[in-house]
Amino acid sequence: MHAYRSHTCAELNKSNVGDTVRLSGWVHRVRDHGGLLFIDLRDHYGVTQVMADPDSPVFAEIEKVRSEWCIRIDGNVKARDESLVNAKIPTGEIEVFIRDIEVLGKSEELPLMVFGEQEYPEETRLRYRYLDLRREKMQKNMVLRSNMIQSIRKRMWDKGFNEYQTPIITASSPEGARDFLVPSRLHPGKFYALPQAPQQFKQLMMVSGFDKYFQIAPCFRDEDPRADRSPTDFYQLDLEMSFVTQQDVFDTIQPVMQGVFEEFGQGRKVDSEWPQISYKDAAKWYGTDKPDLRNPIKMQDCSEHFRGSGFAIFASLLENEGTEIRAIPAPSGGSRKFCDRMNKFAQGEGLPGMGYIFWRDQGQGMEAAGPLAKNIGPERTEAIRQQLGLGVGDAAFFLGGKPKAFESVAGRARTVIGEELGLTDKDRFAFAWIVDFPIYEKDEETGRIDFEHNPFSMPQGGMDALLSDPLSVKGYQYDLACNGYELVSGAIRNHKPEIMFKAFEIAGYGKEEVEKRFGGMVNAFQYGAPPHGGCAAGIDRMVMLLADEANIREVIMFPMNQRAEDLMMSAPSEPMSDQLMELGLRVIPQDQ
Repeated sequence: MHAYRSHTCAELNKSNVGDTVRLSGWVHRVRDHGGLLFIDLRDHYGVTQVMADPDSPVFAEIEKVRSEWCIRIDGNVKARDESLVNAKIPTGEIEVFIRDIEVLGKSEELPLMVFGEQEYPEETRLRYRYLDLRREKMQKNMVLRSNMIQSIRKRMWDKGFNEYQTPIITASSPEGARDFLVPSRLHPGKFYALPQAPQQFKQLMMVSGFDKYFQIAPCFRDEDPRADRSPTDFYQLDLEMSFVTQQDVFDTIQPVMQGVFEEFGQGRKVDSEWPQISYKDAAKWYGTDKPDLRNPIKMQDCSEHFRGSGFAIFASLLENEGTEIRAIPAPSGGSRKFCDRMNKFAQGEGLPGMGYIFWRDQGQGMEAAGPLAKNIGPERTEAIRQQLGLGVGDAAFFLGGKPKAFESVAGRARTVIGEELGLTDKDRFAFAWIVDFPIYEKDEETGRIDFEHNPFSMPQGGMDALLSDPLSVKGYQYDLACNGYELVSGAIRNHKPEIMFKAFEIAGYGKEEVEKRFGGMVNAFQYGAPPHGGCAAGIDRMVMLLADEANIREVIMFPMNQRAEDLMMSAPSEPMSDQLMELGLRVIPQDQ
């Protein structure tokens, strides 16, 4: 017999009754039933109930075991009484009578329990991550991640892509500010960087003649943490193709993403129609460039109904250039109680409140209620209702000013309204391509033109577009949103040096500076670069959605905490003095 096990803790069933077996695992739970000891023995695969009575030759040793001890047992498989069968687990028809036991590893008193679903502070969970990972939910999340990556790889290979690895130690990126720097021992005073993404290398592969590349790529960015973003490192499905249009990229990645979500979505609906929404319309309709289309609410511009109206706040706002009043429809939200709750939400966002109108049945017909309705009168109120397609029992909320100043708050209000009124379909994955990103923006204070989005995207219209108003130039850049998260970002690349130099010139960067900062790619593009494009999909975020988790750390094996610290391994840590000497470095204490 094998030294540790003849079966896993998920394999035994009624066909094994009478067999002598060996199992190894962790003591999940111990139950003492008046002289009968029952142990739920757990390994990675499942749980088997093992038991002993005073007739067992090792009963005294079994009495000593405690939760999370790692043990090996030998015993005989017995059928459970019919009334004691546990249909919830594969081994629920049997139990193993223990004949021999070996303690493989004792456990100290546990800082967190593995059995049950108790809540513990995140700091405790991350400090003792190896215990946290023993929990059933965490085991499922990590297996889901592994299986999903395997599925992605197969789907990409089936589409004719080859997987290539790009360097982990490289030069600092053009952005630079978010790089993790690595000092060079052989070149004192110089630094490598961990790549924020394989962006330049995958483009250089296309110049090298490799037609279809992908990689499950580790990326490193010194970012501020969020619930949906790791502060140090993350993984992405990275891909690039030559001789493709924007639509070719969409047609390639959609079946991969859709297939993965259908395979691992646990029966939830996966939309097959992926609309293409312009960046401008996404901001206008949803208040964000990563809209949650499970929520049917679409915001609308209602400025004309308030221009010159009796509501002085909005009327005077609209006298300023570039302002508008936007309405957020709230079907079924037509009660003063709900409107007051949304007002409180707006105040929590730093606003004095939100204007609102709600429509109610007064017996003799429909009536518009609320402060706004009284100020603008029945004619304008009715025009708003008809524009928004609302009726009795519905409401609408209003925000005004320059769109960039209030759009994000409006988007969050839309989300809250959709969730509180039960309008958002939680049992669905809804995707949308966000396209037509503007390349440039204008600083209102200085008047300077700078890049608003990816400077390496090919401008729509090529060189001719760059000779017109810069603020009207759109790029072949795109994001894929799903359920309110950005899952994919990509672009058709600017592969022509003359267009690249012109694009940077508009933003105030001369040719010499471009060659200095982006020399590797610029030089390569002098030697017959093909048209190419691609994208990257966030692996961690995909698993987070599929596992129905709200925090990305629930699907990463060993994540950092909110302060970008690894509490388990004590990182970051202070270097030893001889390490600093060898690298020619000195740490300058920060002023307290």
